[in-house]
Amino acid sequence: MNEFNPTRALKEAITPDSRPRELAKREGCGACSTAQLLAILIGSGSRGENVVDLCNRILNDHENKLYKVARHNYRELMNRYKGIGEVKALEILAALELARRCQLEEFDESPQISSSLMAYNYLSQFMSHLRHEEMWVLLLDRGKHIIHRERISSGGTAMTAVDVKMVIKPAIELLADGIIIAHNHPSDTARPSIQDDQLTEKIKQACKTLDILLLDHIIVCRGGHYYSYSDKGRL
Repeated sequence: MNEFNPTRALKEAITPDSRPRELAKREGCGACSTAQLLAILIGSGSRGENVVDLCNRILNDHENKLYKVARHNYRELMNRYKGIGEVKALEILAALELARRCQLEEFDESPQISSSLMAYNYLSQFMSHLRHEEMWVLLLDRGKHIIHRERISSGGTAMTAVDVKMVIKPAIELLADGIIIAHNHPSDTARPSIQDDQLTEKIKQACKTLDILLLDHIIVCRGGHYYSYSDKGRL
C-alpha cells in the first residue's frame, strides 16, 4: 500500500492551471482570484481539502469581503478553520493590515478635504474595519488641508464616550481653523442616533465659542456608506 503523501495529494487536487503560485509566476498576481492570493499566503490546506478550496470557504463565510476576515483575531481564525494554525492566521492578518496601510499611503501626507466623500475615504482607512466604536478628529488649516488627525476615544460595539474638551484641545494647541469629527458604526447603520445629534450640537457650540469651524461630522460605515451632517444641512 502506498503511503499517503500530502504534497502529492495536494498537487493532484489542484490542476496545474489553477495552482496559485504557478499562475502568479506565469501571469502575475493580478491574474489570481482573491482565494488564490490567500492560498499563496497559506501555502497548504488540510487532508481532504486543498488550499484553494479552503480559501474559497473562508471567503464565502465572510460574504467574499476581506475586511470581514480582517476583523478576526488570529485565535478566531485558528479555531474556526482546520488547516489554519497560528503562523498561517498571523500571516493572513498581517497581509490584510499591509494592504490597508498600502491603500492609506496613496493619500498625500496633508491632503485637502473638499467634500464629505473625501473625508470619508480618508477616515475609512482607520475606522471602517473596526469592531468597536472610535471617535476621531481631523484638524484642518484655512485651505482645508489636514494638519493632524487624532483618535479621541475608543469604546464598545455600540457607543464610545466622548469628552468635548478632548475634541477641542488639539485644535487649540495646533491652531486649527476647522475640524471634522467622525465616528464609526460597526453595525454599518449610517443613521445617527439621538446621542450623535446631541454630541454634534455640543461640539458645534464649543467650536463657535472658540472661532473654530466645525466642518462636518461623519458617521463611517463599510462599503462606501456614511452619513454627513454637513451634506444633510445639519451644521
